[in-house]
Amino acid sequence: MVRSLLLFLWLLILSRCSLAGYKIKSITQDTNGNIDARLDLLSPTSTYGPDIKELQLTVSYESQDRLRVHITDSSSPRWEVPASLVPRLPPTKNGSASVSKLQFSYTRDPFTFAILRRSSQELLFSSTPGLTFKDQYLEISTTLPSNASLYGLGESTRTAGFRLVPDSTYTLWASDTPSQETNKNLYASWPFYLDARLSGASHGVFLLNSNAMDVELAEERLTYKAVGGVLDFSFFAGPSPLEVVQQLTDMVGKPAPMPYWSLGFHQCRYGYKNVEELQDVVEKYKSARIPLEVMWSDIDYMDAFKDFTLDPINYPQSKMDDFVKQLHANDQKYVIIIDPGIKVERNYSSYERAKALEIFVKDLHGEPYLAQVWPGPVHFPDFLHPKTASYWTSEISNFHKILPFDGLWIDMNEASNFCTGVSCLLPPNVTKPCLTTCCLICTENSISKWDNPPFAVNNNAVRNRIGSKTMAASAAHHGGVLEYDAHNLYGLSEAIATSSALKSVLKTRPFMLSRSTFVGSGRVTAHWSGDNGATWDDLRYSIVSVLNSGLVGIPMVGADICGFLGNTTEELCNRWIQAGAFYPFSRNHNGFNAVSQELYLWKSVTQSARTVLSLRYRLLPHLYTLFYEACLKGSPVARPVFFAFPKDPAALGVETQFMLGSSILVSPVLVEGARELQAYFPKGNWYSLFNYSQVILSPGSTFILPATLDSTNVHVRGGSILAMQDAAMTTAAARKTAFTLLVAFPGEEEDDNLNASGSVFLDSGEDLEMKLEQGSATLVEFAAKKVGNRLSVKSRVSYGEFALQQKWIISKVVVLGLGSFALDKQQQELVKGKILLPQSADHVEEVNELNLPLGKPFHISLKMASYQ
Repeated sequence: MVRSLLLFLWLLILSRCSLAGYKIKSITQDTNGNIDARLDLLSPTSTYGPDIKELQLTVSYESQDRLRVHITDSSSPRWEVPASLVPRLPPTKNGSASVSKLQFSYTRDPFTFAILRRSSQELLFSSTPGLTFKDQYLEISTTLPSNASLYGLGESTRTAGFRLVPDSTYTLWASDTPSQETNKNLYASWPFYLDARLSGASHGVFLLNSNAMDVELAEERLTYKAVGGVLDFSFFAGPSPLEVVQQLTDMVGKPAPMPYWSLGFHQCRYGYKNVEELQDVVEKYKSARIPLEVMWSDIDYMDAFKDFTLDPINYPQSKMDDFVKQLHANDQKYVIIIDPGIKVERNYSSYERAKALEIFVKDLHGEPYLAQVWPGPVHFPDFLHPKTASYWTSEISNFHKILPFDGLWIDMNEASNFCTGVSCLLPPNVTKPCLTTCCLICTENSISKWDNPPFAVNNNAVRNRIGSKTMAASAAHHGGVLEYDAHNLYGLSEAIATSSALKSVLKTRPFMLSRSTFVGSGRVTAHWSGDNGATWDDLRYSIVSVLNSGLVGIPMVGADICGFLGNTTEELCNRWIQAGAFYPFSRNHNGFNAVSQELYLWKSVTQSARTVLSLRYRLLPHLYTLFYEACLKGSPVARPVFFAFPKDPAALGVETQFMLGSSILVSPVLVEGARELQAYFPKGNWYSLFNYSQVILSPGSTFILPATLDSTNVHVRGGSILAMQDAAMTTAAARKTAFTLLVAFPGEEEDDNLNASGSVFLDSGEDLEMKLEQGSATLVEFAAKKVGNRLSVKSRVSYGEFALQQKWIISKVVVLGLGSFALDKQQQELVKGKILLPQSADHVEEVNELNLPLGKPFHISLKMASYQ
């Protein structure tokens, strides 16, 4: 804290010596401490264009945990992210400086500001002199302490890992760049970071700006460089990292509820040739006794890759109807892909209807912007246009009558374009399919300041123009909104329209997967990491991708298991399913020219898939409860280890393991040829979920774990209670089985007083809303206690009627941690060192044949035998 105060005082001294930036001209403050001020330019500069001479500063204490700092042009309105896409919350009743956990301070000449944690006066954000605000260039910097650990600022595949590293530039501009390519901007724009300090306190910083930007991280400084918009910062007090994410989602929207079936295992590939091949894959999964919940189709099913069509030869409607009916009869589901580009083709009904409505994005000449994607020449629907939502709903509804799919996968929505140009024309004739080679006649003759802004962000790591392989930045949406401003929101706007359409058509909880996202997309869609590679590096990167998505309120996330681009191997696919079985979204998917990689193709992969997916399906009630917590509070499902252990400095650097909630630790093998694994375990008792007799007694250290090809490491934390059901081939079948309570006690053998707790949320899994109410949902909270030689396990039930209607029972309680953890002399010596080994112990107790109704409170009290 002393260092932070000294740093701030030094900045005050520096501010007196600098003429760059702005000074406060006038300032007012209301009774709640909210500030309105006018800022005057100190010294004009010509780099990147003329400065805006006067700015408006607004500081709002919006809640106890959230403070907003908004800076814009005082005389002319500027582009800001529409509230219809990213909500703005009004200040709460307790939104005032007197009760806020955050504190705003400032200097007048030149203007700088700082955000402090009120309780400790720790400096969280401190702008430096030199604020720059031009029409097409905004720059602001903050100092950082040396003990800051930053996470976020996605989306990119990072060789350095989860924690942000100095001397790096993070570019935020949605791009159809394969996630196999490292350290480049990918499909999403997430201008949010979480700062975790060694004290255990965390805070969050969200810049609500959708324009292209670079965020540059130096040793003790972070700098934003955006090409437009406003500076609209929201600061979140935490102080726990979990609370930071919850506070962010208070603002941008809580994650959407996911249907129960979406938590099962999914299979897809680009290149299934016909419906018979789909049927064959489904049958082979069944024969191999590997659970398969959802079958997917990439663009193969379409007629010439056109949305809302079926290939009449390879995927005829009659056969597709039979195929989907059979899936549904087996309690399985079907999800299909659609891309936003609508092919320019006469008599193609989806095109003709959109053309008549005049809802396409337009080029700078006022004509529908012409691009090229898989079907050839396309126009893009403008999802900011008020007529587009009803058009999109109608197209989805009409096609659902032809093909009764269960969910939609919206891809290529950055938007991707195989051509680059300010405007393009159709060629006079094309003799063969173009696919990914641009066949349009594109020109840069009318290039505007929007297409070529004075500051070039590090697009694709080579400072490509922002219109490269997407719509031109000068293209216009409804109301004159430029693609320059709204590009990063295209995927979100399409997802909002698609979610609304699915609710209208299906009348049940929708499932949708989107490639391009923005902060707030989680309230309508799931996400995956895109076109990864079938490499060991990509397997390792997938952990970071999953964790980064959860930071911004998109908890339903995964990576293509076994890899999308290139040929996988048996060992890689084996290790990938061992990890991917525990992604929140678990799907095997690969590319057109790659070898097949269905899980039944190799004996070792088949065995691993049965093992890990069996555990996933047993954990479905717990996993679904984590999604209820996500929907209710905004909590990530897959979490960094430090989220559960914020005061453990070693946890800040754990990047190859992840937690499901705060109870389950997944430690996958990510290295080729490895037969042992180094994994960090925070302080506590950790029990293997594959072998309850294996326990790790950790003081907070690294362990060497066995990692044979047929095994993986998933542990439950002492102090937890997990509600589990039996494994099955589908989620519907698993839901019909009895419950087992797994009680894992913490502490050492000499502890006489041990406690554990957990909960389970249950509803139909299909209702539009995921909420606790009488007759449609049940919440059961469990508590276990060991005092001396007596064991007590009890439940508290909220709205038990639903669980009673389903006739769910608890048939068994398994208790871990009751017996002796006696270690031999050699093992006790190891405990004192840095590297530890897992121990076997006689500590498992089972209480069987209980037949307790889950929907009624119960209390089990047992006198235990003496353990030696």
